[in-house]
Amino acid sequence: MRFSDEKKQSIIIYMLEKIQQNCDGVSKIVAEAFDINQNTVHTYINELVDKGIIKRVKRGEYELVKKKYEYKYSRSDKEMDNDTYVYEHCLYNLIENLSQNVKDIWSYVISEMINNVIDHSQAENFKLIIEQSYIDTQVLILDDGIGIFVKIKDYFGFNTIDDAIGELFKGKLTTDIENHSGEGIFFSSKMVDDFFIVSSGKIFSNNKYGNSKIMNLAQTNTEGTGVYMSLSNFTQRNPQEVFDLYANTEGGFVKTKVPLKNIFDASPVSRSQAKRVCNRLEEFKEVEIDFDGIQWMGQGFAHQIFVVFARKHPDIKLEPVNMSEDVAKMYAHVMH
Repeated sequence: MRFSDEKKQSIIIYMLEKIQQNCDGVSKIVAEAFDINQNTVHTYINELVDKGIIKRVKRGEYELVKKKYEYKYSRSDKEMDNDTYVYEHCLYNLIENLSQNVKDIWSYVISEMINNVIDHSQAENFKLIIEQSYIDTQVLILDDGIGIFVKIKDYFGFNTIDDAIGELFKGKLTTDIENHSGEGIFFSSKMVDDFFIVSSGKIFSNNKYGNSKIMNLAQTNTEGTGVYMSLSNFTQRNPQEVFDLYANTEGGFVKTKVPLKNIFDASPVSRSQAKRVCNRLEEFKEVEIDFDGIQWMGQGFAHQIFVVFARKHPDIKLEPVNMSEDVAKMYAHVMH
């Protein structure tokens, strides 16, 4: 059976994703998913092997062919003066045949992350590692600077590094308000499929499914900062769609979302915890307080956000979402 180019491409991408996930019996999975003959799937597999897109590991088992590139830059050699240089000279040639929206995303996120290294990290050196397969491109930026979470903590006087990381979920956070909007990390993390910042033994992450989280690392003495980003070479997402999710009709950055499960290890109970959540929310017009994964909340926590803060800032729309039954009961209690 001969399929349209579009359907064949869909079959191939699905198959490559399953190979990337190390699924057993890929040909059977693909055949069942598309209701096609396994012989057709094997024909496509052989084509991909011939084109160097995948390679056989053993009978019935394959892996993606990946190419890796590594670059090093030094401030002393005046290689850290231009935040667009890395994209134009290291990445663009690898993605020039991809769709414009993919190029637009990489142009934005690479420029923003390199700009952070140049202007904020106090790093003397950074390394760029690119790994690319047929279906996605991955970029890792490693610098030897002060560490992003430590810098945010010290600059704003937060008590802990977790407090500093929690602010990154909101956006509009910068240690150089005269020259930067504080939007780069926030929007970059929403544009790519996977986004991780590693520093001081902690990870800030945000992926394409909207799940953000803070995870502890065993290596608590991690120096500098590492930023990892990955993006499908076939993504339909474009930067303007991401900006529009958090903007008003005039294009301003007015909306944010606070995922509580990523900030607190247990259900929040106190006014002091609520004050952490409310910090800098006055910079926005609309705020989603996301209770996904939170089983209940204390009366003091609820009252501080939805009564005390709300009364002080009546022009800000506070919207609780994903409330469990117990959370909804406490919310209703403080609102009446």
